[in-house]
Amino acid sequence: MQRPALTIALIAGLVATGLAFFSSAGAEDSRLEDPPSRVATAVFAGGCFWCVEADFDKVEGVVETVSGYTGGTLEKPTYKEVTRGGTGHYEAVKVTYDPAKVSYDELTEYFVRHIDPTDAKGQFCDKGESYRSAIFVSGTGEREAADATLAAAETSLRADVVTQIVPASTFWPAEDYHQDYYLKNSVKYGYYRTGCGRDARIKQLWGKVAKAS
Repeated sequence: MQRPALTIALIAGLVATGLAFFSSAGAEDSRLEDPPSRVATAVFAGGCFWCVEADFDKVEGVVETVSGYTGGTLEKPTYKEVTRGGTGHYEAVKVTYDPAKVSYDELTEYFVRHIDPTDAKGQFCDKGESYRSAIFVSGTGEREAADATLAAAETSLRADVVTQIVPASTFWPAEDYHQDYYLKNSVKYGYYRTGCGRDARIKQLWGKVAKAS
């Protein structure tokens, strides 16, 4: 059966409109997913890397977080080797961020406010060399920023701050099951974080500062 010319024209118009819509929507999605023009990295050790990763993922301007090991001498370390001790490695997190949205100074300040910088034996319920706190720096600028942040923390807390400033070295990503652990195992992570007393200690330590300021 021959279609009326009007019907054919109407169908053609609807198809063209639909194609234009999808083309436009695709372009908009692409723009929304454009990465920052420039990124930088920072490395922090604050006890359990699951928790440090979860904390930094909340910061606006942070593009990516990766749990791993650094500061030691053993190449390609495993979780068991690091937590057993003797490797010199810390559990750490590499933070990739957009400097146009958050500065290195702001990241160091945020980090210190989410750990116990007065604990030389580890962090919260986790003790041992791999759970020590540290800021890993590259260059004079980062060292000065870390120095200033720790000095300010010592003044605020009126206590000795033992978080170390360590030259950056090779960062070894941890095993896959450690990455985004707090998202993939939210219930277990919640029990661990609460049971370890992390948030309670941070509130106890830094809450006094907030009230005094």
